Amino acid sequence: MTSLALRFRPAVDADLAFLRALYASTRSAELAQVAWEPAAIDAFLTQQFNAQHHYYQAQFPDAEYLLIEADAQSVGRVYLHWGATHLQIIDLVLLPSHCGLGIGTRVLGQLLERADAQGLSVGLHVENYNPAQRLYARLGFAVVGENGVYLKLRRLPGALPQAIAPAAALS
Repeated sequence: MTSLALRFRPAVDADLAFLRALYASTRSAELAQVAWEPAAIDAFLTQQFNAQHHYYQAQFPDAEYLLIEADAQSVGRVYLHWGATHLQIIDLVLLPSHCGLGIGTRVLGQLLERADAQGLSVGLHVENYNPAQRLYARLGFAVVGENGVYLKLRRLPGALPQAIAPAAALS
């Protein structure tokens, strides 16, 4: 577990370059498999980031769009939609250099503590191949559905950790 000082702050237009680079970091392994010129990869990533960014803004106009800072350096983002009975974690991404340091666990712990205090369930989507599923299971999330490569997870207020069922078990 890391001892970095963490804080959230609202994302602003001046953060778009960081957010675009963060998005690109999530696609680097995938794009390493294609034989595209760097300019084509850059154009593709820009188009995909813009599409995702605009989609989130349109679908969740009242969401919180937050940067995660560790020791005053931007290291990730978390997008949250707080409802009357449910917190939807729209997106949570850390720079690869900051994965595995306990930052994601601390971020989720803070969010779950706040949601539990308000009696809210918490939901998120995760790719069915993402190793973060182990973390989500430890924190009490369970699979409640699937959509293509994404598993839909939900955690009831104050839920005790439980195993996440494999996607194949869902019917």
